[in-house]
Amino acid sequence: MTTKEKYLPYLAGTGMALIFGFSFLFTKEALSEVEPFHLLGFRFGMAAMLLSILKMAKVIKVDYKGKEIRKLIAIALAQPVTYFIFEIYGIKLTNSSEAGMMIALIPVIVTILAVIFLKEFPSKIQVFFVALSVSGAIFIIVMKSNEIGSNIIGTIVLLLAVLCASIFNILSRKYSTDFTPVEITFAMMWIGAITFNAMAIIQHLIAGKIVNYFMPLSNLKVVSAVLYLGILSSVIAFFLVNYTLSKIEASRSAVFANLSSVTSIIAGVLIRNEPFFWYQIVGASMILSGVWGTNYFGNKIERT
Repeated sequence: MTTKEKYLPYLAGTGMALIFGFSFLFTKEALSEVEPFHLLGFRFGMAAMLLSILKMAKVIKVDYKGKEIRKLIAIALAQPVTYFIFEIYGIKLTNSSEAGMMIALIPVIVTILAVIFLKEFPSKIQVFFVALSVSGAIFIIVMKSNEIGSNIIGTIVLLLAVLCASIFNILSRKYSTDFTPVEITFAMMWIGAITFNAMAIIQHLIAGKIVNYFMPLSNLKVVSAVLYLGILSSVIAFFLVNYTLSKIEASRSAVFANLSSVTSIIAGVLIRNEPFFWYQIVGASMILSGVWGTNYFGNKIERT
């Protein structure tokens, strides 16, 4: 393995984490102007169209001939379908920084599921750093709840999103030998586009407002969110996720989600003027230390 091949998955994971971290901000901003399923429909519709254009231009290659499509459906049901249903309502009930911090819990669930289903056993030192990282996220959540009050329903909904994301990590890792990262991402975006637009259309038909379906696209907040979420956070970030999962263990790749928490805090503070307290600095330091330790000692184990 060359030096480039060794570090590319980690660069991809870092890029994915930064993009996802800012996605909570764009989602929260747009939800003040458009309903959840409507936003998701626009987001994944944009992503699916972009990938289709790239496929027709032969920039990407997608070939499902002779492959088990049911595996792709299982991946897409975990994420984007169920995950984003829980995530977008969780964001609506909390705020962008809280939602981002909850995602840091993914490595714990992924590590447990990876041991059970993938037989991927992390070393003791890796377990310590995963625990350190997640403890930082929990510390922030607990302290934030004491400071400004907690939203139990929003927290539960976000925890369900974490569970779905963890299942997605396991499935994508398990089936990474059957499909390329591009093929997985292409299927995810199209299944998401069909599912969420269908839900949004049904809502508009029931409300008798189907003629106004594309009206939100005249709003700059919505357009900005759709472009960011549809292109960067869906196409590019999910390609990076699936690429990372095809190269390194699910438990180690999931730790990158913690970087999203730090990014979401910074974005919330600087752009949405959300409060920033001393315990967030402490928690963010624990999160980053956990990310570094898990991957550093993972590399040492690979070299021995």
